[in-house]
Amino acid sequence: MTGQTNDESSANAADSVGRRAQRFPQLSPGQIARLEARGTHIRMTKGEILMEPGDRNRPMLVVLSGSIEVLQPGVNGEVLIVVHTAGSFTGEMSALSNMGSLVRLRVREDGEVLAITEDRLRTIIQTDGELSELFMRAFILRRVGLIAAQAGDVILLGSSRSAGTLRLQQFLTRNTFPFVNLDIDVDQSVRVLLERFHIKVDELPVVLCRGAVVLKNPSNEEVAACLGMNQQIDNDRVRDVIIVGAGPAGLAAAVYAASEGLDVLVLETGTPGGQAGSSSKIENYLGFPTGISGLALAARALVQAQKFGAEVRTAFSAISLNCNRRPYAIEFGNGSSVRARSIVIATGAEYRQLALESASRFLGVGLYYAATATEARRCGMQDVIVVGGGNSAGQAAVFLASSCRHVHLAVRSKGLAESMSDYLIRRITDTSNITLHANTEITSLQGDDHLERVIWQDVHGRALEAHAIGHVFLMTGAIPSTRWLHGCIALDDKGFVQTGSDITPTERTRARQSGVWQPQSFETNWPGIFAVGDVRCGSVKRVAAAVGEGSACVQQVHQALLG
Repeated sequence: MTGQTNDESSANAADSVGRRAQRFPQLSPGQIARLEARGTHIRMTKGEILMEPGDRNRPMLVVLSGSIEVLQPGVNGEVLIVVHTAGSFTGEMSALSNMGSLVRLRVREDGEVLAITEDRLRTIIQTDGELSELFMRAFILRRVGLIAAQAGDVILLGSSRSAGTLRLQQFLTRNTFPFVNLDIDVDQSVRVLLERFHIKVDELPVVLCRGAVVLKNPSNEEVAACLGMNQQIDNDRVRDVIIVGAGPAGLAAAVYAASEGLDVLVLETGTPGGQAGSSSKIENYLGFPTGISGLALAARALVQAQKFGAEVRTAFSAISLNCNRRPYAIEFGNGSSVRARSIVIATGAEYRQLALESASRFLGVGLYYAATATEARRCGMQDVIVVGGGNSAGQAAVFLASSCRHVHLAVRSKGLAESMSDYLIRRITDTSNITLHANTEITSLQGDDHLERVIWQDVHGRALEAHAIGHVFLMTGAIPSTRWLHGCIALDDKGFVQTGSDITPTERTRARQSGVWQPQSFETNWPGIFAVGDVRCGSVKRVAAAVGEGSACVQQVHQALLG
């Protein structure tokens, strides 16, 4: 019997009602009275459009009388999400991030609202504990609801056999942006949309932006621009601190710096979360006994940073750091730059790529450097192989074992004890559809437009084995993301940033020709430029360690700004 008991049904119903009450709470008269000083009264008329998808800088509206419809437009019409009546309020996470709106607001009944601008809303959230908790919980749950609905006017048309499709899925998912994913191989509706928007199959993947703009195989930067993810950067403004990288270390630095009143800008080349964001589940992070996905951890940290006023820009690629004069400048590929009195380098590290000639050909079509639900959906009930002996590889193997037929775990060493946490080793051992292959390395990848076969052998050169496996997850080593720092920041022989006592006297002299200067523990060879997390030489490659470095670094930033 698979049905629920009456008690289970009642419990689930109660939970659903409770979550809805948190998602769409009613403000008390006393709470509204506290908001009065921060808002402006505005009359509204039936049928009036108060907000469209993509609109920026629109206030949060507290309904005093009348009602407002919240609608999610799509290519097939509107979907009603909720009707706000007296005592309720509009908005979700875009209200604090200055991203384009995700919904349409239309007046259902004449009435009056209290309009609260973004800067005043942020002041309320930072100063009123009760309203802060109420608003933040509602905003987060509303964004979660929009994502779960898998509806709206942002549609990704692609194929599960396309690397470009996977890249765009990862970008939208890790930026917590709601979108509709349609696969040409399984969804008949894709053909209708191709005809409707005059798109050829060989032009996929395509993003239908706001139901009107057609982006053919777009870059992440083009998608971010079309969806209004980033506001224009003020190039003339000199920040207190610019943090490059929105992984755990960078986001921790952003949270603490912004909460202490510093003017903070965070730049992220790809997507928030860094290497940790590609993890399906982190179980040894303090405070999360049941574990948390890297995506969820990054999303929560991003919300915290924005709550305190940090500005975040995603898909912004820094190409160089100009450290010859202060304020320091970070330069972009389009010729523009941003300046700050201090810089925190938190660009992290990437997994080491497989040293095979065919590897790049299968990237995204059988070869992956992340193991989340996005990648796992491509595998189905098939055999897969995970390469690596660290915790990330162990977490990936356990996660994939729950949905794949069999998981092969390949490591070059004689076992896992030297590099993996004990709880993961025991879990792998106790999982019947995971097989450990010690002293093993992949020697060849084969296939046409998609990976079809994997060849591996014993590291001592013994017999080759060929397996009909179409999905390989690589999680080996760490290559620091420091190419943009060459010629400016002192790096060790592996490319990691040197800080504190690791910096040689020669490098210190080059940075400051006169006077005695002793760099702080996270400070590089240039005063006021710091490095934290996996990008730093000697760092412990753990999420908790990265968060600790990012938060501790802020005290040193304060000292540098005063110097």
